[in-house]
Amino acid sequence: MKKINRKLVYSFIIISFALILNNACKKEDNNNPVIPATVIDIDGNVYHTVTIGTQVWMVENLKTTKFRNGTSIPNVTDNSEWASLTKSAYCNYSNNDSLANVYGRLYNWYAVNDSNKIAPLGWHIPSLTELNKMISFLGGDSIAGSKLKEANTLHWSSPNKGATNETGFTALPGGYRGFGSINNYGIWWTSTEDNSINAWHYYMSYNSIDIIRYSDSKRNGFSVRCVKD
Repeated sequence: MKKINRKLVYSFIIISFALILNNACKKEDNNNPVIPATVIDIDGNVYHTVTIGTQVWMVENLKTTKFRNGTSIPNVTDNSEWASLTKSAYCNYSNNDSLANVYGRLYNWYAVNDSNKIAPLGWHIPSLTELNKMISFLGGDSIAGSKLKEANTLHWSSPNKGATNETGFTALPGGYRGFGSINNYGIWWTSTEDNSINAWHYYMSYNSIDIIRYSDSKRNGFSVRCVKD
């Protein structure tokens, strides 16, 4: 009987210990939610993710041709038409669709601000405040660019000054609508409006380690990166 009782006691102890560990793991999972390794947009494009501080960012520039709800974003190829737009539009750099595979597409701010939502579900375009938070975490404007840029001259023009990409953000120089400065500058919208004409964006350069914040016309065509909700 004593042997049987001991076995029962040992079994009870093991089961209890297992339950405690299981509950502890569940609590840990709730406090540290799993970050998705990839995200898929409405077009089926796949994006990788990276954590910078407490924020989770996409590693690639957005390349969707549709809003989250499936509504198509107009592809405007004519420069004159683009310059007069006050509604959502996208284009490919130099109207070359193949470049979107690497650099993503260029969007005006009206597409960024559209109520149909350009970012995949669970993601959004970063506000100026969210951008500032990332820059502060990386040590400020004067150094953040080096930590965000892809660390070679495969896509950036030489010398791609100071680029280390230690964050894994892998910023790429997609240029801008008007088809200028691809390989020299990466320019990304924020969701923050400055006034009725301008909105805030940020850019990095092949010959600088800075990240620059600037307000300019909503009609510009810039790249887009998304941050997790």
